[in-house]
Amino acid sequence: MIEKDPSVNVLGDPLKPCSHDPLTGYFRDGACNTCTQDTGSHTVCVVLTAEFLAFSKYVGNDLSTPRPEFGFEGLKPGNQWCLCAARFLQAHDEGCAPKVRLASTHKSALDIVPHAVLLHHAMDAQ
Repeated sequence: MIEKDPSVNVLGDPLKPCSHDPLTGYFRDGACNTCTQDTGSHTVCVVLTAEFLAFSKYVGNDLSTPRPEFGFEGLKPGNQWCLCAARFLQAHDEGCAPKVRLASTHKSALDIVPHAVLLHHAMDAQ
């Protein structure tokens, strides 16, 4: 059985949900929970933009095209999604990072993304 890491956000508070529609998260529980097996660290809750979706597709992770065979409808600007921390940092470095919901971003994201970078893109209280 896979054991989740404690559900704590980057603010030190209980992790809030990211999105139930579309359903997100490594565990598909609507939150950016993680565990040792989550090698992609799907821990940063973002609000997607057209610019970021185009960037993600360009670098090889097409999140916008529907994949019905996997029950995936494709993501659109405005959707919230648990993004891989390294992809978020890459988008930041390229100048196209989406906004972040700190209350819904797992503290494990800090293992990859500097706190100041998350704060720079934050939508919610810091």
